[in-house]
Amino acid sequence: MSTPPTGNTTRASNDHGPDNVFHSYPRHSDLWFSDGSVVLLAERMLFRVHISQLSRHSAFFRDMFLLPQPSRSTFSSSVISEDLLDGLPVVQLHDAAEDVSSLLVALYDGPSFGNNDRDDFRVVSGILRLSTKYVIDLLRAKALAHLSTAWPASLKAWDAREEISRMYESETTMPRGLRYPPPIEVVNLAREINAPNLLPSAFYDLSRYHFSQIFDSGQEDAIHGSSLAATLAPSDLQCLALGKEASLNMIITLIQSMGAHYQREHIAHPAGSVGSRHRRSYGLICHSGAACRQDFAELVELATQHYLVDREKGCTDPLYVAEELGQLKSAEVSECKACARSLETWASKEREKIWKLIPQWFRLD
Repeated sequence: MSTPPTGNTTRASNDHGPDNVFHSYPRHSDLWFSDGSVVLLAERMLFRVHISQLSRHSAFFRDMFLLPQPSRSTFSSSVISEDLLDGLPVVQLHDAAEDVSSLLVALYDGPSFGNNDRDDFRVVSGILRLSTKYVIDLLRAKALAHLSTAWPASLKAWDAREEISRMYESETTMPRGLRYPPPIEVVNLAREINAPNLLPSAFYDLSRYHFSQIFDSGQEDAIHGSSLAATLAPSDLQCLALGKEASLNMIITLIQSMGAHYQREHIAHPAGSVGSRHRRSYGLICHSGAACRQDFAELVELATQHYLVDREKGCTDPLYVAEELGQLKSAEVSECKACARSLETWASKEREKIWKLIPQWFRLD
């Protein structure tokens, strides 16, 4: 049988009197059931609910309600009120009333999650905090699965998430970063509820912001709605700095390796070679080596100027940079489809490598 965490809840079960302070507290409009058997108190908000409902879903509450009720002499009036409310015991929860409300709605009506925007995150994060704290395993698993669609563990799911962000930006003209909650809040939640699978994508998203956006709340394009890096633990600030450095180094490596990729392909498979004839069977053979060599040299120069010198869009996002580099010689318009498709294949493989490296960058493995 589990033991309730010290200081997290207190239980009141003695007679109520005319000075019972609970009578002055507001009662939740939807979560006050006339046939309820227990009252929960959180931040001066009262919830009248059913012991059977709490016990059915939560091992914590089930064990707590099985414990013998203390006698009057064992109450400490400085910690636990001895009063009943409407003849019912009062359990004081040291949690946000909004979180308690979100949890109870999910328990009574079943979880109904939204689209992972900021409002939805506020509800889901509350459910996750309390389902973790009060050992409601099934609800926690469902909430984590939902949150993981926005903070995923696979590159394919990340790309789907990014497409939603792009559509949001296009349709609303608002910064795409507003589509999802600030990554700082996701990092902190993941640490609080021990959900390490959320951390790689959250840290990666956070690393795409410039340091001025993270640390200077006065910046016009600061991380919207977040309390900024001051809320990150020192160890997570270190993870962020190390990961961001690795991410920026990867962009330099990508641009350099794009040119090296062309050289490797044409040195290994010069025109007329066995490898070249093999590629011909797929319609992928370069017939204009000199022209393509010049093209790749110019593309490397262009990418260097755009991402490393001018610091244009995507300069902090190696997954985005790799995708863009792969499209620089589009197979649909390029005169050399062999080199265009080779570049696309190279970029796809590089993106897979980057995704696998992210936990290592941020010291999460």
